[in-house]
Amino acid sequence: MDEMLKLASGFYRDEYADSVLYAQLAKIERDEEIRKEFLRLSNIESKHAKFWHDFIKRHGGEVPKPSVKRLTVFSVKLLRKLLGPGSVASLLEMGENSAIQKYFKYLTTYAGRFSEDELGEIKDVILDELEHEKFFYESKERFHVENTRDLVLGMNDGLVEILGAVTGLSAVYPNNPQLVGISGLIVGVAGALSMATGTFVSVRSQRQIKESIRDRMEVLFRVSPERAAEELVEKLVEGGMPEEVAREVAKELADNSDAIMQLLLPEAEENEIRAALYTGFAYLLGVAFPVTPYFLASSSLTALPFSILLAGSALAIVATLISLLSGISIKKKVAEMVATGLGAAFLSYLFGRLMEALFNVSAL
Repeated sequence: MDEMLKLASGFYRDEYADSVLYAQLAKIERDEEIRKEFLRLSNIESKHAKFWHDFIKRHGGEVPKPSVKRLTVFSVKLLRKLLGPGSVASLLEMGENSAIQKYFKYLTTYAGRFSEDELGEIKDVILDELEHEKFFYESKERFHVENTRDLVLGMNDGLVEILGAVTGLSAVYPNNPQLVGISGLIVGVAGALSMATGTFVSVRSQRQIKESIRDRMEVLFRVSPERAAEELVEKLVEGGMPEEVAREVAKELADNSDAIMQLLLPEAEENEIRAALYTGFAYLLGVAFPVTPYFLASSSLTALPFSILLAGSALAIVATLISLLSGISIKKKVAEMVATGLGAAFLSYLFGRLMEALFNVSAL
């Protein structure tokens, strides 16, 4: 099949699947505003699917049979119930961004083979996808989904770091799994507190720095509005705006200090307490997978493969969910996360054996 038609077939399947996904999300959504938006998005994706269906037929291609990935629908519904609408919005936004990039590349690559009407319709599809991404971005802000990052990174750190710790300790204490488990748990709790504290300090410091700069700008605006306007011009020019346009904007906003400060320094939305709690809880959740087998097994070497299996499975599940909802290759993402985690565990085991051989600590 021609590459252009092959890509169009993929777009048709994706748009059909998305229309079904949004319709399914609308059925379980309790927020009336979001439910209506999901239904609207479902109708738009259905319209896109029809465009690609007709496009393929016009160019002499064979329209593929559409299908819906049940695992994707199930995963999204599960995330909605477990983490709320914000986390779903965050992941769906990644999917929309991926679609935008694919459509733009398609448009620029094959523009010469499209009719004027087709060119206009593909541009409309891209505009619709941009509007979808905007909706999901606004939904993220509404439901404080900036903390999704804290959740993912915290759990990943807990999994990888504690898997490495208990794997290394298994080589040192092969006959004392409870000691390995307790040690891993202690390190995990300490790590969770460290991560939570670090996140709290980092987010709070960023907010305080911005507040300090904002106070400075407030003083500057009241003492010398002209100087404040000049700083706005410099900021806009740095962002790529022509100087004459930037000066016109600054002139129009001369009497609006709030607007000038918002342009110079947008307010940060992230809450340091919530960010710390998300990070610490997620880290502890990640700790549970590699540590649990050591409290149940008769020896560390018996617990070790189960610890690796649980941690690897957890990493694979996280990677799969991210991949399904962001357009990234599942195999590539799973391989990346699992290989990184297990590779760290393997190196930790070798280091543990080295320590045991050098200091004979297993006899302690």
